Amino acid sequence: MPESSLSGVTRLSLLSRIRSDDGVAWAELVELYLPLVKFWCRRQGIAENDLSDLTQEIFFAVSRSIERYRPTGNGGSFRAWLWSLSRHKIIDFLRRQERCPVAKGGSTAMQLVQMIPEEIDESDLSERIEFNQLIHRALQQVRTEFEPRSWQAFWRTTIDGLTVSNVADQLEMSSATVRQHRSRILRRLREQLGEAE
Repeated sequence: MPESSLSGVTRLSLLSRIRSDDGVAWAELVELYLPLVKFWCRRQGIAENDLSDLTQEIFFAVSRSIERYRPTGNGGSFRAWLWSLSRHKIIDFLRRQERCPVAKGGSTAMQLVQMIPEEIDESDLSERIEFNQLIHRALQQVRTEFEPRSWQAFWRTTIDGLTVSNVADQLEMSSATVRQHRSRILRRLREQLGEAE
């Protein structure tokens, strides 16, 4: 769908659409964040056969709490909020497992709970890889909202790292237009990731 034909509803942020009970938006959110949530769960030692139930619990908690989330811009990212919520659900799950006779118990289970970090470790390579994959999924979701030339201007300056003037020459548009396309797509990407409303 070209940029010029987007409706106001389409332009609403992903979280705004979810808050207004948009099922498509909810599916987009799950598509975006489920792989990351599974990564977090696996990283904390959750077995594959428990992933489905636990991720379902996490996304149910998201649906109950989404009204309270507000991006703050200073460390209050949606991903950080989702990690905090996921962390609590993982801890709850591990504590429940502790009470089950087949699960790890006693101090071993408590040690696992205590090893779960409070915040996302941005310096961790595997975390950065997962974050890059999240960005890639979000870019795929919003790509069809923009004209091909707008997307090229964004991609070449942001992803390929070319200068604005070089891309402007290549695409036969002004540098200001290239910056405008890049800015518009970056803003839309932040909205899709839940970082702006």
